[in-house]
Amino acid sequence: MFNSLKPQPADKILALMGQFRADPRPEKVDLGVGVYKDAEGRTPVMRAIKAAEKQLWERETTKTYTALAGEAEFHAAMAEMVLGADYPKARLSALQTVGGTGACRMAFELARMANPGTTIWASDPTWPNHLSILNFMGQAWKPYRYFDAAARAVDFDAMMADLAGAKAGDVVLLHGCCHNPTGANLTLEQWGVVADLLEEKGAIPMIDLAYQGFGDGLEADAAGTRLIASRLPEVMIAASCSKNFGIYRERTGSLMVLGDEAAKEVTQGTLAYLNRQTYSFAPDHGARLVTMVLTDPALRADWEAELEEVRNGMLGLREQLAAELRQLSNSDRFDFVARHRGMFSRIGASPEQVETMRATNAIYMVGDSRLNIAGLNARTVPLLARAIIDAGV
Repeated sequence: MFNSLKPQPADKILALMGQFRADPRPEKVDLGVGVYKDAEGRTPVMRAIKAAEKQLWERETTKTYTALAGEAEFHAAMAEMVLGADYPKARLSALQTVGGTGACRMAFELARMANPGTTIWASDPTWPNHLSILNFMGQAWKPYRYFDAAARAVDFDAMMADLAGAKAGDVVLLHGCCHNPTGANLTLEQWGVVADLLEEKGAIPMIDLAYQGFGDGLEADAAGTRLIASRLPEVMIAASCSKNFGIYRERTGSLMVLGDEAAKEVTQGTLAYLNRQTYSFAPDHGARLVTMVLTDPALRADWEAELEEVRNGMLGLREQLAAELRQLSNSDRFDFVARHRGMFSRIGASPEQVETMRATNAIYMVGDSRLNIAGLNARTVPLLARAIIDAGV
């Protein structure tokens, strides 16, 4: 039977990681994989998470199963962080998931169960795994233009023109902040215009919020999501704890669904059903740590302080890179790097130029020229800037 299996396409980022590890050059720079790294190239355990783990080790008395949809305390803590203290409890159904990826997958499944004829609208470009999952599911999807490659900015007019084709019951996938792969975000005013269109069309927003706290701060990064949640009758939000809590391997995420109060019981039951059919119970360890950090004032204060250090460190690297490129190019054409937010930016290099930088300078980035700002440090920023200019970007 297994002899009939066909080889699957390799994940480009994972393949790039393999190339990087095999490269013997000591000055190699990994800007491919989407993981936060500090100036020493480490992905550290955050202080508050470490402290919570110590407390949990002392207090935990069982490893038995938790609730099928996850613990109520986790759902409440996540909803408050994402939607604010006054989030609409009566309209909220929630599911603890296997990372933000699991939340996206469950959101797609829920949408298809609710409306088998739905079309998912995804930004062009978007996180490649969005489309990989949709294609694997056989789910219909359409792209909407999002990024002006020449201006390295949101092409809002084109985005709105394409989304005008959305139909009632379609799902529009939006990045809550720190757009992956471009780093170019909607303004709050633009979020309002998107809300107007979705309301008019009867389309359902699905917000992938993977980087809250990495852009302009915890509250500011949630502003667009909160605006949508306050305006639309039905909303899905896939939130990841991997980046802002640094617990990548714990696979902790949340799917939040806002709907009519009368439909809450059925929606919540359907979410639990989806978990049961897929992996039964989501991992508990990371979710419990997140709950502890968000509900303990001392732990939360330390976590927020460290998250700000991470965010400001990335902003500093953006500003340094933009300044280096401004000096080397004698132009302001790379100033967009400082305006973008989060871990990623697309610098506008061709695949050939990206390959030149890899072969000549040991600079590793994805072929579409998405680079991970968090893979840099003060020493490697000038190396990258020189490689970009020498490659003719």
